[in-house]
Amino acid sequence: MNIDLDQTIRDALGPQFGEPLDVMQHGEAELPSCFAVTDLAVTTVRAAAIELAALTGRQSVRLNRLLTALWFDMTLRPYGWALPAAWDSIAGAYRTQDGWIRLHTNAPHHRAAALRVLDCQAEKAHVADAVASWKRSELESTIVAEGGAAAAMHTMKEWSAHPQGKAVRNEPLIAWQKTAESAKPMILEGLKVLDLTRVLAGPVATRFLAGFGANVLRIDPPWWDEPAVEPEVTLGKRRAGLDLTQAPDRKRFEQLLANTDVLVHGYRPGALAGLGYDQDRLDELAPQRIDVSLCAYGWTGPWAHRGGFDSLVQMSSGIAAEGMRRKSAEHPVPLPVQALDHATGYLMAAAILRAVRVRNHTGDSLSARLSLAGTAALLVSGGSRAFRGETINETTHDLGTSVEQTHWGAARRVKFPVQLDSEGPIWRHPAGPLRVDPPAW
Repeated sequence: MNIDLDQTIRDALGPQFGEPLDVMQHGEAELPSCFAVTDLAVTTVRAAAIELAALTGRQSVRLNRLLTALWFDMTLRPYGWALPAAWDSIAGAYRTQDGWIRLHTNAPHHRAAALRVLDCQAEKAHVADAVASWKRSELESTIVAEGGAAAAMHTMKEWSAHPQGKAVRNEPLIAWQKTAESAKPMILEGLKVLDLTRVLAGPVATRFLAGFGANVLRIDPPWWDEPAVEPEVTLGKRRAGLDLTQAPDRKRFEQLLANTDVLVHGYRPGALAGLGYDQDRLDELAPQRIDVSLCAYGWTGPWAHRGGFDSLVQMSSGIAAEGMRRKSAEHPVPLPVQALDHATGYLMAAAILRAVRVRNHTGDSLSARLSLAGTAALLVSGGSRAFRGETINETTHDLGTSVEQTHWGAARRVKFPVQLDSEGPIWRHPAGPLRVDPPAW
């Protein structure tokens, strides 16, 4: 089945207003996949770029397909130091009695939960032996119940028949709701964006906004760390720490929220309410905010409250199984990049920018909800094909000319794929560790 990704995303963003804007696309790339993953990358980045141009009055947009593909992966190239490993030593796909399961153990509490269930040493061979004695769905549900993160592999057909797969299929790609009227107009420069997201979709959205003028403040709890992605998720942002279980930090958070223009959060449904910040309380604290949120498995259905990550949603939704089938491989074959995360991130950025435009045009404040599973459904709706594409042979021409002085050392970063009126983003803050800035605007 062929679908028009660009038109589908435009429809999801809502009725067009203002003059349509063409994007000049150049560069060639096709990441190796049995899905149109590079097309997904280009269309989602293009959507964000068009909304950005429309909001800021830019006349031309240039989009580089090759650089877009590179920005759907790690973008920092260190000088004289090395990035941490992207995955924990026991993260990955394992064979069970009746199929495959993927364990996501990058976060320490997820790793501990999996090891408690498996009751084995934290070594890959021991984990493999322990996993082999389980059935995939039983182990998945047991680890999730223990507070861990895991996903049994389904085929596309199995996911289509699964209650959660059906629920996601009935959800819009972007679910809009009007939350206030007669709201004051906004501009992107200095827009106060409170970022409560972790990895990776939400930070991609706020990184994009930060590069083009937004004032992004990221908030992390004291227990969260994932060093491998900090060079990617912190670019352009100030980073503070708050513990929302503690009264002084709650008071500070509420003061921040009262002065926030855009709230971006990635808590699974019900989690923020569990901290005392349900919709009514958020509306009381910041009634005119733009509110954009995401979750892993969708907002309805039996898994609506389940946390998850890109790699897990790929296993659940049939993407990894289809890659395995198309490649005649002996193990699951995921997408070549964390495309669900990145694509959802740019869709979130587009939604935020569209919400600002709507607010300036009508006075209405909007909220938008997206999910990784919804983006997976968008990708899968185009069908699969024989594998094609190849790994990009990056050259020095693909890197920016300036040196980024990160917390960890000097580095260059891949050139950003979008230029507006021949200008790219300017990130005012280099990448650095979490919780180093005061929680203040």
